[in-house]
Amino acid sequence: MTLLIVAIIVMAYVLIASQNLTHINKATVAIFAGTVGWVIYICFGADFVHSQYKAEYFDWLNGATSTSHVVKQYIAEHIFLPYVARAAEIAFFLLATMSIADVLITNGCLDYLRSKMRTRNARKLLWMITAVTFIISANLDNLTTTIVMLMVMRNIVANRRQRMLYGSAIVIAANTGGALTVIGEPTGLYLWNIKAVTASLYSWHMLFPVLIAWALPTYLIGRMLPDRVDIVSQLSAYRDNSISKWVYVKQFVMLFVGIGGLWTIPTLYNITHLSPFLGALCVLSLLWLINELFNRQVMETGQTVIPRIPKVLQFETVQTILFVIGIMLSIGVVTETGAVQWLTEILDNTFHNVWLGGMLAAVVSSVLDNFATTISFFTFHDVADASVSATSFYANFMQDGNSWNIIAYCAAVGGNFLLIGSMSGIALLKSERIPLGWFFKNVGCKAILGWVLGFAVMYLMTLV
Repeated sequence: MTLLIVAIIVMAYVLIASQNLTHINKATVAIFAGTVGWVIYICFGADFVHSQYKAEYFDWLNGATSTSHVVKQYIAEHIFLPYVARAAEIAFFLLATMSIADVLITNGCLDYLRSKMRTRNARKLLWMITAVTFIISANLDNLTTTIVMLMVMRNIVANRRQRMLYGSAIVIAANTGGALTVIGEPTGLYLWNIKAVTASLYSWHMLFPVLIAWALPTYLIGRMLPDRVDIVSQLSAYRDNSISKWVYVKQFVMLFVGIGGLWTIPTLYNITHLSPFLGALCVLSLLWLINELFNRQVMETGQTVIPRIPKVLQFETVQTILFVIGIMLSIGVVTETGAVQWLTEILDNTFHNVWLGGMLAAVVSSVLDNFATTISFFTFHDVADASVSATSFYANFMQDGNSWNIIAYCAAVGGNFLLIGSMSGIALLKSERIPLGWFFKNVGCKAILGWVLGFAVMYLMTLV
């Protein structure tokens, strides 16, 4: 049964990596693999429990008779639920941040951003739009940020080839910006939840590598652009005199509360030690309250705020949450079979080098989703105890150890090598119909160069 479960998960990973060819939604594949894997596990639960949790199980029985029903109850309460809780923490956080993005879009806050990007200078526009993407992605998830900024970009840039270059730069900025903070993408949030990293040190270790991985490819992409960008005709007449200054004030305040409020989450976590999704929900509730106050006059007249949320964003939100849950459950069931422990021992004895592991993660992430890649690599080791010797190989897996940062960085930037390596890239692929060959030739190679230099800087930082 272990072989069957492993085969199902491996096949799921193949289908996820080949989504562009099979056109099978990877959220569907992840959910199927996770649920079927646990059904098989619990049907043969007695064998798995006796091989992995024999002592704990008999202590729990406390002299009672072991039956099939009792075994299933033990699995449900002591093995299955912890994985559900970890998946739920990330799912709730994503739900909160994506809802924050929905409120901001509904109130036209992105129109405020777009109004500040009115320029025909191609390179200036590139740096402006990617810098905003980088900053927002450090607070919201990569996919939401990418979709939103692609909307902004399409309302500015008219030429399709130029949109392909701008869109590619947006994907790079979203993936690198998301890796900067623990709340920027599910990977960092997962590490934070399991106490593998602390928020401030994680951002410090990531700062210079991700800045290089973003700035260098962006500079090289800028050299491919003409001096003047072809903009949509409506842009020159964007400013609407009928819109009062109060509307712009409202948009700025909501943008400040929504994005700025997310930066308070690490502080709230340090005070309460409750799951970070609680802080995200607090920010959402505050933003929602401000939304009610600002739009009270509209609501009292029986009208509603004009919905500006594209259906693709709503659909992708649900898919992202389901995909995260499916991957977490899939990795959990493979771990409980003992297969991961067996593979970990082989890899540790064969490679015994976290930097090689990072290189492998970058390669895998270029074709497999970066979240699935990182969670798979993180499963190989638990957070090491503080008693581990500082010179030991396993010191890399202590809290704020090198391994967590290396894998997170390599997987995030590796998703820029090909569009199919990240949800952000797939969003661009669907939006602009970019050929993979064109992307790798014109953008992917530049992303690899940025990753190599950022990787070298990360290595040098560990020597200081």
